[in-house]
Amino acid sequence: MVRTDEPFKSGFIALIGRPNAGKSTLLNTLLGQKVAIISAKPQTTRNKIVGVLTKPQHQLIFLDTPGIHKPLDKLGQVMVETALHTLREVDLIYYLVDAAVPFGGGEAFILEKLEHVQKPVFLLLNKIDRLKKPELLPLIDFYRKKREWAEIVPLSALTGENLDRLLEVTLPYLEEGPQYYPSDALTDQPERVILAELIREKIILATHQEIPHSVAVLVELMEERAEDLFYIGATIFVEHASQKAILIGKQGERLKEIGTQARQEIEKLLGTKAFLELWVKVKADWRNSPRNLREFGYTAPE
Repeated sequence: MVRTDEPFKSGFIALIGRPNAGKSTLLNTLLGQKVAIISAKPQTTRNKIVGVLTKPQHQLIFLDTPGIHKPLDKLGQVMVETALHTLREVDLIYYLVDAAVPFGGGEAFILEKLEHVQKPVFLLLNKIDRLKKPELLPLIDFYRKKREWAEIVPLSALTGENLDRLLEVTLPYLEEGPQYYPSDALTDQPERVILAELIREKIILATHQEIPHSVAVLVELMEERAEDLFYIGATIFVEHASQKAILIGKQGERLKEIGTQARQEIEKLLGTKAFLELWVKVKADWRNSPRNLREFGYTAPE
């Protein structure tokens, strides 16, 4: 039974870390539903994605950020600026580290950026399902010497191990506050953005190392065409004609498979039958074009 005399708590929590640390997996597991795309390839998340977890006595608003890395183009710069800017907008920071990867320059860079952060920072040692138990304590000791942490929580975002503990130690750091989003809200992302990201995820999974970072997806048309049929028209942009050929595949087979995989997930999300039509266009060097970045929704914070 919920104690009604307890104050309602709410707060904003940033998820930061290197590419592929498991931030999007953690967000989706906490919410119990996919709102951020997941891939084994780094730099999958490009924008700040808000996920909302509401319980009777609290609401946690998670900001899943792009992986912090050394940018190689303007898109990369926007992604890193977005992640670092988020630190100023939140009440608490979850810093995810892939526990199965040795400490390196990427983690050192993030620790440097956290030096002057006054807000509580949790160290989340993720992917402990990949570690042998004797390896964990030395790793905790190693990171404990790097800085003072509000909490250190070993966990597995994939299996859900220790996530209850994470939420338990989070609540004392939140203040009494309002419920910012309706109880049934999971994200603030527009439907078009979510659908575009689902399509992009299927492209990343289907094309391996061939074109994943050169692709952008724009959902240009969404409409109900029958009582139980939703039409989505989306354009996939790549940077080179050779990438377009790879994406389409022999006799269009690869694009057809991408469309099938995306449509099935879209139907689960929308709860209705969907017809997905995909086009592929070339926009040379779009990742270094401020106009194209704005068109595709990638803008640096002011």
